[in-house]
Amino acid sequence: MSFVYDAREKQAKTIIKALEKRNMTAYYCATKEECTKTVLSLIPEGSVISWGGSMSIHECGIPDALKNEGKYDVLDRTQYTTPEAQQEFAVKTFQCDYFLMGTNAITLDGELINVDGNGNRVASLIYGPKHVIVLAGMNKVVDSVEAGYKRTRDIASPPNTIRLNKSTPCSSLGRCGDCLSPDCICNQIVVTRRSREKERIIVLLVNDNLGF
Repeated sequence: MSFVYDAREKQAKTIIKALEKRNMTAYYCATKEECTKTVLSLIPEGSVISWGGSMSIHECGIPDALKNEGKYDVLDRTQYTTPEAQQEFAVKTFQCDYFLMGTNAITLDGELINVDGNGNRVASLIYGPKHVIVLAGMNKVVDSVEAGYKRTRDIASPPNTIRLNKSTPCSSLGRCGDCLSPDCICNQIVVTRRSREKERIIVLLVNDNLGF
């Protein structure tokens, strides 16, 4: 076990205390596998579940795990391909029992920073689904909201635009161009500093690098 791993574990436990002060529930997961098991243990049978376009969720194998359980009503975004179907999916997601997502950054003081293109992901974080489960690899930890915003623009957005085949300055330069292009994925900037409803937002801190 490396010293970096040990330090991240201690850091995660400090962040968990900060999240709890902000009315959010939080868990520490040592591995991706433990993260997936924790997600399954948190969601009651029969729940309606959906997720955002998160690499972290897929890297943990959570979509397949949820489907394989056979006891949930899973809304799989990949099955909604037309614009009309995607709108239907967005409405259904807003009414689900559990919405899963990653986060672009999380501060040492327990604040979540997210930048979104369409806004459906951050909309569900803010309001709608009964519960939101946020996966956060320890590579997403920053020391301030400002650092989180910078991380999102300069580290997370360039590979995301390449993955989504977007034509933006960051997809060609590898760094933020502060663009207003039609393909911009940084249209909505949301800082979640507290959950109004106690335990609605559940954060899983994973001692691994997840997503971008």
